[in-house]
Amino acid sequence: MSTRITDPALLARVVTAEEAATHIDPGDNVGMSGFTGAGYPKALPSALAQRIRAAQERGEEFRIGLWTGASTAPDADGVLAEVNGISQRLPYNSDPTLRALINAGEVDYVDAHLSHSAPHMWFGFYGHLHVAVVEVTAVLPGGMLVPSSSVGNNKTWLDRADKVILEVNHWQPREFEGFHDIYYKTALPPHRLPIPLDDPTDRIGEPYLRVDPDKVVAVVETRAPDRNSDFSPPDAVSEAIAGHVVDFLRHEVRAGRMPERLLPLQSGVGNVANAVLAGLDGSEFTDLVAYTEVIQDGMLDLLDNGTLRFASATSFGLSSAGVQRFMEGIDRYKGRILLRSEEISNHPELVRRLGVIAMNGMIEADIYGHVNSTHVMGSAVMNGIGGSGDFARNAYLNMFVSPSTAKGGAISSIVPMASHVDHTEHDVHVVVTEQGLADLRGLSPHDRARKVIANCAHPAYADRLTDYLDRAVAARPTARHTPHLLDEALSWHQRYLDTGTMLPAG
Repeated sequence: MSTRITDPALLARVVTAEEAATHIDPGDNVGMSGFTGAGYPKALPSALAQRIRAAQERGEEFRIGLWTGASTAPDADGVLAEVNGISQRLPYNSDPTLRALINAGEVDYVDAHLSHSAPHMWFGFYGHLHVAVVEVTAVLPGGMLVPSSSVGNNKTWLDRADKVILEVNHWQPREFEGFHDIYYKTALPPHRLPIPLDDPTDRIGEPYLRVDPDKVVAVVETRAPDRNSDFSPPDAVSEAIAGHVVDFLRHEVRAGRMPERLLPLQSGVGNVANAVLAGLDGSEFTDLVAYTEVIQDGMLDLLDNGTLRFASATSFGLSSAGVQRFMEGIDRYKGRILLRSEEISNHPELVRRLGVIAMNGMIEADIYGHVNSTHVMGSAVMNGIGGSGDFARNAYLNMFVSPSTAKGGAISSIVPMASHVDHTEHDVHVVVTEQGLADLRGLSPHDRARKVIANCAHPAYADRLTDYLDRAVAARPTARHTPHLLDEALSWHQRYLDTGTMLPAG
């Protein structure tokens, strides 16, 4: 008997991944587990890709709609994209092969706020969910499931799908039991109730996912690791950004706008975000808590040294070294890390009520404070908005961080007009680059523009941005609230496409 499957009825449904894939038909919408490379199915996607390729060789059309919690990995999104087996994807993706298909118009991409993805599925906006494929750590009697290294939208997929395929991953530590808090008392309007979470450390649900055993058509056993993305060591740019953020938090404490223990922290994913967390390491701030989406290496560092006492999230996003450290010390993290469904980890009402400090990356910001998190040169999607909008719009304090330039200095991250807007000037509080920090709260558009240019723009671009602003103010005396030279603002982006540099001619 499998040590991970103790339900006799479900143990009898253990099959190969190839057999399990036969339960997915052309045109099906498939809800898979996975969030930032953690907890995604490891065997079924490749088996399904083989099934799709065989159908194509027979001249048959075989594509699916693919719904997840967030990004997965090359052996999930990637293998299905390679056979062009995805017709629709939501709510977030980071796979380069699939990104190319999306930008080529081959895949319909629904770039949704993560907090919206489960409710919008309940409302029927995405269509019918035919199959759920969910990785778990163990299957207990009565359809009780020990979740894996991410939760994401798994609760909703298991509830709503017609058929369920479970992947039981023996690589995931059996000690995961007790690391999760799954809240089931959700409902549609007008029957919604307040969510009784008063502190990030609160448990409001149960440590297990549930599935109707009658819906489980196959169980697959695997032993494969998550996609563990290593982080680059903090460089001078990311350390400078982190320094500005920590100094600003000190300023906010001195001003009496937040307590000495700060407020719950949220941090986006990536090297710069990880460096910002590292900036808190060794600072005077202690006894902190996090209410976030993803636990990265930086949060393990803070938990290990006592700077952070508790972290609530929906997923891990660790490097290989971080995974090893977590596995070796898993007992000391139990009770200090809690994984929830993303509809709770990203819930706007909770983010606002808890007073979260949100720190997220960006592609560019314009001089008035509009932020582009998702598109390169206005048209090509990079990854998606993810949870940044859930937190930014509702945070007590939000910060968007980025190096001031990209492509070796050829592109300015501060531009006259953002080529795509994910977070409007009304939602953005603070912009940070290695050059400095611009606190935009309480400022008019003109004052925001002066501050962003002075504090955040790279010196190679600051004078040209100031010149643009001055000429925009002069050009239309009766339209000076948010002055723009529309043709020139757009030409900044076109000039890079034509010449490889954003520096205006002359």
